[in-house]
Amino acid sequence: MKLPLSVLILAKNEEMNIADCIRSALFAEEIIVIDDSSTDRTAEIAKSLGAKVVQHELAGNWGAQQTFAIQQASYDWIYFLDADERISEKLGRKIRELVEKDDRRYAYCNARLSYFWNQPLRHGGWFPDYVVRLLPAKGTYVTGFVHPQFHHDYEEVRLPREEYLIHYPYRDWNHYFGKLNFYTTLAAEKSRAAGKRSSLFAMISHPIWASFRMYILQGGWRDGRIGFVLAMFHFFYTMAKYVKLYYLDKSNDHVGDKEACRNS
Repeated sequence: MKLPLSVLILAKNEEMNIADCIRSALFAEEIIVIDDSSTDRTAEIAKSLGAKVVQHELAGNWGAQQTFAIQQASYDWIYFLDADERISEKLGRKIRELVEKDDRRYAYCNARLSYFWNQPLRHGGWFPDYVVRLLPAKGTYVTGFVHPQFHHDYEEVRLPREEYLIHYPYRDWNHYFGKLNFYTTLAAEKSRAAGKRSSLFAMISHPIWASFRMYILQGGWRDGRIGFVLAMFHFFYTMAKYVKLYYLDKSNDHVGDKEACRNS
């Protein structure tokens, strides 16, 4: 018997992920994929597995897209699932238990265990990475362009760490650096909109602190080689945010050959 639950998935060009993602949630009565005009087989694969596919433009606003997804749900309980995530067996059993109990005073946060190059990332701030995912649909909405914020009137409860989502954040290094470029640009624009500014000191000090915190204070060294690599790349991630923020207010116009010669 399937669970009276709507699983909501936002996707764009996720043909490599969407099948395993949906299969991990097949205990739910309804699976809805909000597809942002995919040009690959994402929608086709989702439909073949029984998911309902709704086309809707993301337009750079994750919060609005998630709110739209909530509005499509047919059931009182919703669960948000990303295309690069899988519901583990333990988490699946807990979701069933909670939905069947139907206590609508609570919203539930679960841990997320990320894997990269087949290795679980349990340190360096990667785990438990609690996120709100299971909650009643009534009165719930989401805001935020980069890091969405759930708004609801329910008491948030954290599930045990062992009842976690499985997360595959990066397919390979090209995907990693693509995300790094995308999210550092969004972060810089968000900081400028909040009135923040950057400087040479910020470009140096913040990356040093960020990588030190990840590798030493948060125990990234315990994840071995990949922990070291990710901490070093976190240095560049943080530096890129502050460099981009600094140059958002600068021009990069073509000065012309004569001026270039004068300055050479």
